[in-house]
Amino acid sequence: MKKVLLFLLCAGMFLPVFSQKMDGTNAKVKAFVDKSYASWYELYTYLHANPEISFQEKKTMAKMGALLREAGFEVTENFGGYGVVGVLRNGKGPTIMVRTDLDALPVKEETGLPYASKVIMQEDGRDVSAMHACGHDLHMTVFTGTAQALAMLKPEWKGTLVFIGQPAEERSGGAIAMLRQGLYEKFPRPDYVVGLHDHAAIPAGKVGYTEGPMMASVDAVDITVRGIGGHGAMPHTTKDPIVLASQIVLALQTIVSRETSPFQPCVVTVGSIHGGSAYNIIGNEVKLQLTLRSFDDSVRVHTIAAIKRICNGTAQAAGIPEELYPVIKIRDQYTPSNINDVALTKRLAGAFRQVLGTDNVVNTPPSTVGEDFARFARVEPKIPTCMFWLGAVDPKKFEESMKTGKQLPSLHSSTFAPLPEPTIKTGVQAMSSAVLDLLKSK
Repeated sequence: MKKVLLFLLCAGMFLPVFSQKMDGTNAKVKAFVDKSYASWYELYTYLHANPEISFQEKKTMAKMGALLREAGFEVTENFGGYGVVGVLRNGKGPTIMVRTDLDALPVKEETGLPYASKVIMQEDGRDVSAMHACGHDLHMTVFTGTAQALAMLKPEWKGTLVFIGQPAEERSGGAIAMLRQGLYEKFPRPDYVVGLHDHAAIPAGKVGYTEGPMMASVDAVDITVRGIGGHGAMPHTTKDPIVLASQIVLALQTIVSRETSPFQPCVVTVGSIHGGSAYNIIGNEVKLQLTLRSFDDSVRVHTIAAIKRICNGTAQAAGIPEELYPVIKIRDQYTPSNINDVALTKRLAGAFRQVLGTDNVVNTPPSTVGEDFARFARVEPKIPTCMFWLGAVDPKKFEESMKTGKQLPSLHSSTFAPLPEPTIKTGVQAMSSAVLDLLKSK
């Protein structure tokens, strides 16, 4: 997939070259972008230096709320946790929802930037460093710039804007909390929902789009493999959970290779295994932690069922009594697959080409990362949604990576450092053009 993506990105200029054919409204947005960038850079560096991890975004929420009020939005805070909702009504017309995420990650920053985070927070009773290692600071800055640009252009459009700052994306709890509290009932129900996410392998100045499946569903699974411990010198008197766990780990790989169609993406990764206490002791249990990824709901359901079957079957074959079969827990952090509405995505890609130029709009393959933005579409009646990628990599570093094969820092890396100016400017121009295009008709 990486080779395909790099091939697609080779053509064209790397810095934002806005189309000479853009209409008057988008030209005004570009002028506003150039005029306002200095204040957005100040906002971006502030957000980067002051991150807050999931479920603790109180100050970040207040900052976003204040900025939306300044732009003329009616603002509701503390919605779905530390979420914020801004509404700007401007006559009869479509209702467009724009979403940003607010939270940071428990990562110690190692970028060396002058505005690097030094924040320490409490999580589960322990001190953790905090960093915007996934670019949510960029998302919020583009979100703010777009809100300001559209408010400035009120004489040129009709409709309603709903701008939401969602908490707890990284822990996959914020979107569902906002929906359960009545996001679509207490505020104008959107005709379309749009979001963006920065990309660690697309040069700044470009955007990427994916029609249909864009990101995978994500499940976190805990498995406790139980046995009967004893002396390491007498394994025949025990039921060794380490051997059993090893057999289970290997057997789980067949879910993808032998039970899932090769035309259906599926990932089963055992990311953590812990068991035992000493070299001459056979313990009583081993703990496994898994991440599951898929795009199709039926593949997800089958994978979970297969895990349970394999765990219990392997335990039975090892002679483990039924009361000691593995304990399997599917965590409630489930994130559904993010499926972009095809018609909406094609429409937005056309709008992006008008303002950014064809060479700066890239058809991007799906990724098995996850994003709870997907939940905003999973309602009845269904609402068309689209998330697009925002290139964030310094073009010089991208070119160097292409030539040398040196890996670029990924999202969630302690060294991930986006290039602010072209990324923010391109993001505001792209998101503004998307919303303006959707406001033209219902």
